[in-house]
Amino acid sequence: MKLKNKVAIITGGAMGNGLGIAKVFLKEGAKIAILDYNEKIFETVNELKSQNYEILGYKVDIRDFDKVNEAIKDISNKWGNIDILVNNAGVCRLKPFLEMEDDLRDFHFDINIKGSWNVTKATLPYMKKGSIVNLSSVTGPLVADSGEVAYATTKAALIGFTKGLAAELASQNIRVNAIMPGYIMTPMVEGMAKETNPEKPQNVIDGIAQGIPMKRLGTIEELGNLAAFLASDESSYLTASCIVIDGGSTLPETMTMGV
Repeated sequence: MKLKNKVAIITGGAMGNGLGIAKVFLKEGAKIAILDYNEKIFETVNELKSQNYEILGYKVDIRDFDKVNEAIKDISNKWGNIDILVNNAGVCRLKPFLEMEDDLRDFHFDINIKGSWNVTKATLPYMKKGSIVNLSSVTGPLVADSGEVAYATTKAALIGFTKGLAAELASQNIRVNAIMPGYIMTPMVEGMAKETNPEKPQNVIDGIAQGIPMKRLGTIEELGNLAAFLASDESSYLTASCIVIDGGSTLPETMTMGV
C-alpha cells in the first residue's frame, strides 16, 4: 500500500498503459481520477468502481485547457490536495515524413506535448508536494523506426519537459521523472501493427518480440509497477530521472553478432 491515501490523476487511463497504471495505483491504496477522451472511460471507471475502489472519471480532451482546468478543480474540491500526476495520454500514427499532413503532425504535438503541458499547468496549483510521472518512450530519445518522426519528436520533447520541470519544482518538494517504455502490449501497439501489416498484424508483434532479449512485450501492469514506484516515497531522492523499461530491446548492438 505504498500509495495509501494519495490522490492521483492519470491521463489516458481508460485503456493501455494508463489502465495498467490505474490498476496498480488502486491496488497500492491511491484514490485516482482518470482523464480520457475515449468513450471507454465510462466502462473502465464503472468496472473499477465495482471492485470498491475510489475513482473519478472525466471525459476530457487534454488539448482543451479550460476543460482540463475545470476537471482538476473538481477533483481538488472532492478530494483536496493532489499528490500525483501521471501524464500518460499519447498518440502515434505512422506515416512517412514527406507524406505527413500538418494536421497529423499537430495531432501528435497537441496531445503528446501540449496536452501534458496543459494538465501539468492546471494541476500544479493543487500540489503542495508530490510526484509527476511523464510517459516518454525509447522512441525518439534512443531509437526510432520509419514513419515515427512525429511521435519520436514529441516523446523526445517530453524528456526536456521532465528535466526542465524537475529543476524548477525541486524547491517545492515536487519530483518529476519520466518513464521510457519499449514495446508494451497495448491497443496503441496493436494499432501500429495493423498499420504496418493490415493482413497479418500478429506477425509484426511476433517479430518485435523476437528482437527483444526477453522475447516478449511488456505488460501494462509491469509498467504500472514502475509508475507506482516513481509516484511513491520509495523514490524520494529521484527527480529528473528517465527510466527505460523495455525488456532489453535497446540493448543489442546487432541482431547477428555474438554466440
